[in-house]
Amino acid sequence: KTGRKQFVLQSFVNFGAPEEILYDAKPHIGTDVLQTVITNMRLAMEQKGCEFLFHTKMVKILEENGRVRGVLTQNGEKEEPILCDRVILAIGHSARDTFSMLYENQFPMSAKPFAVGFRVEHPQALINRSQYGAEQVKGLGAAAYKVTAKTGTGRGVYSFCMCPGGYVVNASSEPGRLAVNGMSYSGRDGQNANSAIIVSVTPEDYGSEHPLAGIEFQRVLEKKAYDLCNGKLPVQLYGDFRKKVTGEDMPEKEIDSDEWDGMEPQCKGAYEWADLTGILPEECNHAFVEGMDSFGRQIREFDSPHAILTGVESRTSSPVRIDRDEKLQSAIRGCYPCGEGAGYAGGITSAAMDGIRVAEMIASQFAPSQR
Repeated sequence: KTGRKQFVLQSFVNFGAPEEILYDAKPHIGTDVLQTVITNMRLAMEQKGCEFLFHTKMVKILEENGRVRGVLTQNGEKEEPILCDRVILAIGHSARDTFSMLYENQFPMSAKPFAVGFRVEHPQALINRSQYGAEQVKGLGAAAYKVTAKTGTGRGVYSFCMCPGGYVVNASSEPGRLAVNGMSYSGRDGQNANSAIIVSVTPEDYGSEHPLAGIEFQRVLEKKAYDLCNGKLPVQLYGDFRKKVTGEDMPEKEIDSDEWDGMEPQCKGAYEWADLTGILPEECNHAFVEGMDSFGRQIREFDSPHAILTGVESRTSSPVRIDRDEKLQSAIRGCYPCGEGAGYAGGITSAAMDGIRVAEMIASQFAPSQR
């Protein structure tokens, strides 16, 4: 309604993304192309006077009488303040050290729901056949899907960040812990399709009312995933996972073995076969199986015993929300929590739209001639 989404997509196109993202129902740039787009954006911003400080960490927000006065940065052993009266806190959802620093400095925040699960791989030909009616259709690329279900206990189970012709990626960011993500190149020409199949969790699952309890919940899962294969990506066939969770053999179903024959995990990072059933809480395992059974009725063979699971998908969105008011400011005036890490977005586009919203709010405080 505001035009922010179109502005985001047009901006990507202006800096090198394909024009079809302007009209595709599910716009896709591709990890390989996105690298060039982001570089082009940075260079254009530098030409307009912006400065990017690489290898530099913001270690403290400086404030006085409840208002922002700047930030303290650290580069190696060197600490240096940057004085300002506004800070846009556009941290990512994995900025755990920053969340802790903000909590210690009494920034109001709270734990929020998110979702956890596994990357699930299928043959891309199977997904094409389900969505198009044929394994290949001229003019159409690798097919995508979106599936959702609600379990008997009320938990949501759904697909997230679906990657046609894509790869599972080791996206770990802390020593001794392992998290996975997914990606597709612009050609989407890999043999497998993957998406995160995730189960909703709430602060009631975290075992504590602490605002950062969701982060500790993530860390516990990620340590279990890491320990399974000493840092390699742990993978398992869905049939083995389901039998271990339910104690039941997979129901007999007609399977097109040609599509499954020779299927191997498509991973960026070393992998090893393992038992994934000890990573998530038992209730989440059962919800995952219930969701997969439901998806098998939506997409034929989705719940095949040959589908490959990789764990653990734990960074779907931020488990923390940094409070802000109707002027988009924290209780520390002049600080604007923004985007996915702050708890106000759930992906690249929505985070960018929230960034525009914050920029508009700040610009509104200046006269037109000053903007």
